[in-house]
Amino acid sequence: MAEIILGVGSSHGPLLNLPPEEWEVRANFDRAQTELAYRDGTYTFQELSDLRKSDYFIEQMELDVKRERHAKCQKQLDDLGEQLRAAEPDVVLVVGDDQREWFFEDSQPAFAVYCGSEVHNKTWTDAERIERINSGRGGDLYSYRPKEDQVYPVETELAELIVGAAMDAEIDVAASMMQPKDPDGKLRNIGHAYGFIYRRLLLDKAIPIVPILQNTFYPPNQPKPKRCFELGRAIGRAIRDWKSDKRVAVVASGGISHFVVDEEWDAKMLNALQEWDLDCLLSEPNIMFRSGSSETKNWITAAGILSEPRRKMELHGYVPCYRSEAGTGSGMAFATWR
Repeated sequence: MAEIILGVGSSHGPLLNLPPEEWEVRANFDRAQTELAYRDGTYTFQELSDLRKSDYFIEQMELDVKRERHAKCQKQLDDLGEQLRAAEPDVVLVVGDDQREWFFEDSQPAFAVYCGSEVHNKTWTDAERIERINSGRGGDLYSYRPKEDQVYPVETELAELIVGAAMDAEIDVAASMMQPKDPDGKLRNIGHAYGFIYRRLLLDKAIPIVPILQNTFYPPNQPKPKRCFELGRAIGRAIRDWKSDKRVAVVASGGISHFVVDEEWDAKMLNALQEWDLDCLLSEPNIMFRSGSSETKNWITAAGILSEPRRKMELHGYVPCYRSEAGTGSGMAFATWR
C-alpha cells in the first residue's frame, strides 16, 4: 500500500519573493485598495489605517526589520525544501487554491482534482511581465513561474482514486482531465500555489504531482472549514488504499493571514492545528477566511489528509511581515507533519 511520508505547510505570499527594499511597492498597491478584508469587516485602506493605528506597524516598516523578517522566511523555506527533497517522495500532492488562473466566472468548482497526464508551468510572457509591474504588484516574476517552461508529470492513477473516494464520501468534486486553454488556444498556467512549491521547495525537480484545487477566494461557493477537512479525510483514505508502494508527500500551499496581518488569528488557527482542536478549527466562521487568509483552508484540508493516523504538526516558524501603516502584509507560517 502507498504511504504518506511527510506533510508540509508553507506560506507563498509575494513578500517571500521580493527583496525587502521592494516591499513598499506592494504597500503602495495596498494603499489604492478600497475593499480590504479584516476579520468580519471590509475597509478602505484609510479606514483600516484609522481602525488599527499603532506605532507597532510603523516600527515594522523599518527596513532593518523587514530585512530581518525576510531572512527568517528564507531560512524557513530553505529548511522545508531540504526536508521535502530529502524525503524523496514519489508523488507530491499539493493542496492549493485557484485564483482565476484555471477557473473563471463561467465555471468555478468548490473542489477540483486534476487528473491529466501532465501539467505545464510556463514562463511569463512580455505582456504579463509589463502588466504585473504596472499594476503595482512588483517584480516577483520567477517566484511562481520558471525562467523556462516546465512540465510536471501527474500521478493520474492516484488522482482518479481521490475523485472516487471523494464521491464515495458524498463530496462532489470536479475532475479536470485536461489543462484548460484560453480562447486563443494557449494553455492556462498552473496556479501560483503549485508553481511556488515546485520552484522554491523542489527547485524545479519534476516529481509527479497531484494538484488539489480549492475555491477559497470567490463567493458564493467557498467550502467551509469542516468541508475542507472532510475532503482531506477522503483523500487520506484514497492514498492509504492505493495499491502501490509509492511514497507520498502532502503539501499545503498558502496562508496564513493576508493581505491584512492578524497575528492573534494566526496564533489561534496554528494552535488549533498543532493541538488538533477541531472544535475551534472547524467552527471558525467562513467570513474569517477571506482574501489571502482563505488559503488557511488548504492547511485544514492537509490536516484532514494527515488525520488518520493523527500526525503532530510541528510549527517551525511564524513570521509576521508588515509592509504598511495599516498592518497590511502577510503572516508567514512554515510547518511539517510527521
